[in-house]
Amino acid sequence: MRNAKDFFKPMAIGAPAPVREIPFRPSRMIHFFDPSNPKMAAKAPSIAAKCDVLLGNLEDAIQADNKVDAREGFVKIAKENDFGDCQLWTRVNSLDSPWFLDDMTRIVQEVGDKVDVIMVPKVEGPWDIHYVDRLLAQLEARAELQRPILVHAILETALGVANVEEIAGASPRMQGLSLGPADLAASRRMKTTRVGGGHPGYLVRTDPDPDDLDAPRETAQQDLWHYTIARMVDACVANGIFAYYGPFGDIRDTVACEDQFRNAFLLGCVGAWSLHPVQIDIAKKVFSPPVDEVLWAKRVIEEMGDGTGAVMIDGKMQDDATYKQCNVMVELARKLAEKDDELKQAYQF
Repeated sequence: MRNAKDFFKPMAIGAPAPVREIPFRPSRMIHFFDPSNPKMAAKAPSIAAKCDVLLGNLEDAIQADNKVDAREGFVKIAKENDFGDCQLWTRVNSLDSPWFLDDMTRIVQEVGDKVDVIMVPKVEGPWDIHYVDRLLAQLEARAELQRPILVHAILETALGVANVEEIAGASPRMQGLSLGPADLAASRRMKTTRVGGGHPGYLVRTDPDPDDLDAPRETAQQDLWHYTIARMVDACVANGIFAYYGPFGDIRDTVACEDQFRNAFLLGCVGAWSLHPVQIDIAKKVFSPPVDEVLWAKRVIEEMGDGTGAVMIDGKMQDDATYKQCNVMVELARKLAEKDDELKQAYQF
C-alpha cells in the first residue's frame, strides 16, 4: 500500500513536485486543430486569441500516415508561438498505439515548458493514469522542467465510466475529465451513429387519450448522456478537478449544440470541446453564467449577510443552501471576468 504522505512526492528524481490543488483557469472551450494541416496550423495563433484552450490533436481524426506530421507540427507551433492567456494542450494517441511513446517523449522534451495539459484518450482505469504519471515524471526530470504537466482523461469506454471515481483521484496531475460520446457509444453497444447530442428515438411519450386511442401524443427527446455526465461531474468535484462535455459532431446544427452544451453546464461542466470555429462562440456564451442570474446571485449574497438564517427576496425564500448556490455562480463569473472586460462590465464587478 502506498503511503498517503508520498502522494505529493515527485515520481522521479529531479522531476518537479506535483501540484496540491488544480487551479481554476477559464476553459469554456477546448478548441481542437490538426497540426498536420498547414492551413489549420497557420491559423492557430489567430484562433488562440479567441479561445481559452487550444489543443493540438494527434489522435482520432488524424490519419495514420499523418501521425508523425501532426506531432512535428504541434512541436513547431508550440516553439514558434506565445499564446498568452490561451492554454496549450495536446491530445496524444492512445496508450496501446504505436505512436503514444514517441508523442510523449518528443513533446515533453521539446516543448514541455509550453504545454499545460496532456489529454489521454480511452482511459479505462487508474492503472493507465499511474503509467502516464510515472512516465511524465521521468521525462520532466530529463527535460529539467520546473512545473509538472497536468493530465486530462477522456471517458470513452464502459470500463472507464465504471472506474471514473478511481481515475479522477489517480494522480495529483489530474486536471479533469471529458466525455467521449462516440467511442463510448460503441463500447456500450449503444445503437447510435451520432457524435454527441441526443437521438430522436430516445424519447418519452405522453399517455394515450382514453377517449381516442389514435389521437396524436406529444413526445420529448431525452439526453443520452445525462447519467454519464452527472457521474463524471461528481467524480471530478469529489477530487477537486474539472468536468467537460466532449464533441458535438453536427457542425451545422448550432441550436442543438448550444442545447447540449447548456445541459452540461447546468449539470456542472466547466467547458466543452469545439471542433469548428463556429462552436467557439457557442461554448463561450453557454459556459459563461447568464448576466441576469449573476446579478440576482450577487443581490442574494448581499442581502443574506453572513449566509445564515433565511430571508425573503421578491417573494422567494433564500437560505444557506441558496446562498451557497449563488456563491458558485458569482465565483465563476468573477474568475471569468478577470480576463474578460466585456463580462466584467456586464457582471458589474
